[in-house]
Amino acid sequence: MRISTNQIYGNGVLGMERNQNQVVRLQNQMSSGRRMLTPADDPVAAAQVLAVTQAREVAVQYARNQGDATDRLGLVDSQLNALTDLLQSVRSRTVQAANTILTDSDRQAIATELEQHFDQMLGIANSRSAEGDFLFSGYQGATTPFARSAGAGSETSISYFGDDGQRLLQVASSQQMASNITGSDLFMNIPQGNGSFATAASGNGPGLPNQGSGVIEAGSVLDPQKWQSALSSGFTWQGTGNRQLQIVFSSVAGVRSYQLFDASTPDSSGADLPRKPVGAVLPFTPGQAIPLLTTSADFGAQVVITGSPADGDSFAVTPSTNKSVFQTVQEMIELLRSPVTSSTARTAFSGELQAHLGNLDQALVNVGRVQATVGARMQVLDGLSNNATAVDIQYQQTLSDLQDLDYAAAIADFTRQQVSLEAAQKSFVAISGLSLFKYI
Repeated sequence: MRISTNQIYGNGVLGMERNQNQVVRLQNQMSSGRRMLTPADDPVAAAQVLAVTQAREVAVQYARNQGDATDRLGLVDSQLNALTDLLQSVRSRTVQAANTILTDSDRQAIATELEQHFDQMLGIANSRSAEGDFLFSGYQGATTPFARSAGAGSETSISYFGDDGQRLLQVASSQQMASNITGSDLFMNIPQGNGSFATAASGNGPGLPNQGSGVIEAGSVLDPQKWQSALSSGFTWQGTGNRQLQIVFSSVAGVRSYQLFDASTPDSSGADLPRKPVGAVLPFTPGQAIPLLTTSADFGAQVVITGSPADGDSFAVTPSTNKSVFQTVQEMIELLRSPVTSSTARTAFSGELQAHLGNLDQALVNVGRVQATVGARMQVLDGLSNNATAVDIQYQQTLSDLQDLDYAAAIADFTRQQVSLEAAQKSFVAISGLSLFKYI
């Protein structure tokens, strides 16, 4: 077979270019650290790299959301700690105000201090996040959640202008996490009394306070099932409005006694109802537990009354309703500013102050409940973050296996390819130098 000079030159150049391309390719691989420079290098691996990269980017976004939620909840938790310290300080000063040796001016000085605490609490309620939106306003991040209403200084001077929305962040493929606490849940919807019912002195006749020295404590529910049953169907209330039991005192044969009455009110369309006796007349001992037991129902609860109630004195037991912590503190301030001019007024003052302390304790319990909720969320986020870190490491390992270069093998290939290129160049020089004219 004949081989022309053009063929010799063409094949020689083609072989050198092929080797040069291989050398350049290996050089690019080593400089980039990637085995695949284009999808054509390994189509199957390139498709896998694309899928893994997309999955990793989604996981990275979840991790960002987890970090955002953790940061926001951490800020909420710090505000809850500040609120707890503030309420404990308010409680401490209120307990001090109950000291009988204090004068009216002393109590007014404490009231002035509580006003400063009130303003500080309002500042906590209106705190903002790092992004500038309000922490406790629900969905209404740009709306100031708490503000004084037109009746500033009254019991209802603070109003809530946020909503009950929860700002949810997608922190995992199938899990969302609330990153906020609503102001209504934290500051407004706090049950009065012991959480099930509230107690208070209800007077000795129309418009008259109790005349004795009796003071009722917060009481307790011993059997929640009996309590709920008596409220709903176990006891037939005479009215359809506010439900209320009253403990009324009298003297029977020279013995101080008490009796339970149904003093619930009708709805707005009815007339006032006289209180109705629903229990037996029983002897009273100061400090004894008085069971809320009627002739037709057992409420599974009890109260304790200390001191010496006068004939006709009464104490009310009503199912708990919600009251804001702002209203509780405001009422405490107003009570401390009121002068105590008689023994009857002092007894009323002690009873009201004890009731406010019970409501303040409920506010502290509520803050603790919310703080436990925030802590549980942060614990979940911490676990998700640890898992996200482990998953990201796995994604990186998978991507490395698919596209990273084996430098030892690449260097060996590069050296071998250089030898091939040099051999091709030398052989081309030798072959291209052959000519019959040298032998003629």
